[in-house]
Parts: sequence; C-alpha cells; structure tokens
Amino acid sequence: MSMGRLFAILFFLLIGFGYPLSPQEEKQLIRDIAEIKATLKTFMEQTDKRITELREDTNKRFQELREDMNKRFELMDKRFEQLYTFLWIITGIFTTLTASVIAFAIWDRRTMIKRAKDETFEEMEKELKPEKFKRLLNALRDKAKTDKELEAILKKYGLL
Repeated sequence: MSMGRLFAILFFLLIGFGYPLSPQEEKQLIRDIAEIKATLKTFMEQTDKRITELREDTNKRFQELREDMNKRFELMDKRFEQLYTFLWIITGIFTTLTASVIAFAIWDRRTMIKRAKDETFEEMEKELKPEKFKRLLNALRDKAKTDKELEAILKKYGLL
C-alpha cells in the first residue's frame, strides 16, 4: 500500500465520521483499516528485527573493541616488564663496573705503596752505609742526652 493511499484513507476517516457511510464504503473502510493494521504490523516487526540486529551488531563491535583494547594493554604490560628488566640489567652492569673500578683502585694503590716502600728501603740501604748509620745513631744518642722524649724512644727500641 502506498503512502498516498494511506493518507487518503486517514483523511476520509477523519472527515467521514461526520457523514454516514454506505455498507459498501464501510466494508471497504474496514478492509483498508485491516490492510493498514497488517502493514503497520509488518513494519513494526521489520523495525524490531532491524533494531535487534543493530543491537547485536553494536554489542559485537563493542566486544571486539574491548578484546582489542585488552590485547593492546597486555602488549603494553609486556613492554613495560621488558623495559623494567632491561633497567635492572643496566643497573647491575653499572654497579659491577663501579665496584670493579673501586677494587682495582684500592689494589693498585696498595701495590704502588708497597713497591715505593721497597724502593725507598733499597735506596736507604745503598745510601746508609754502616759508618754513616753509626754516625747517625751517635748523633741521635747525643741529642737524647738533652731530649727526654727522644731518649725514651731510643730506649724502647734498644738503641740507647
């Protein structure tokens, strides 16, 4: 049924209630009303069906979107976890290098001091011949006669 015919029927219905109808017109009017009801029923069913399809389609799209977002968040979590692990590795390497450098510096310092000490004693042995050492010891003993502190030190080491 066309929309023009539908409007014409509705127009005649509105105007027609003021005028009596013949039995044929009444039958035609009842048929037209039944046809309009059937058309409206079909239209409503199609509309309900389409709305249901749209709801299902929308729900499906939202579900897909939610799943996609969850996957992306999981990927981001994995990336952050990898980054965090990488930072711990970098921190471990830096700490190891720092500790190694400090240990090497301490070892090198001790080695250098020991070698310098040994070299100093070797030079002193070369320079201080027994006669020079005896003269140095005699000078210290002479000074100890007037300096009580030096006298106590020389006695402590058995040099007086």
